[in-house]
Amino acid sequence: MANIQSQIKRNRQNEKRRLRNRAVRAELKTREKAAQAAAGTDREDDTLRIAIKRIDMAAQKGVLHRNTAARRKSRLVARVRRSAEA
Repeated sequence: MANIQSQIKRNRQNEKRRLRNRAVRAELKTREKAAQAAAGTDREDDTLRIAIKRIDMAAQKGVLHRNTAARRKSRLVARVRRSAEA
């Protein structure tokens, strides 16, 4: 346990950020699964749009690196398109 005041504060901040980031990442997984499940249905466009929006927001907040966000969007769209064709 840290006994320097600034490090104690830093630990508190890190814990808050960790929990916030974990919630964002969990929502990303949920939205990506929903988009993939809706492939080929009438809800496909909406769920895909929402998933892409959430990925962009996570990158903007700094939870994801922007290149990681771009890669995840690209792969998600490709997966949804493949599923819709099948």
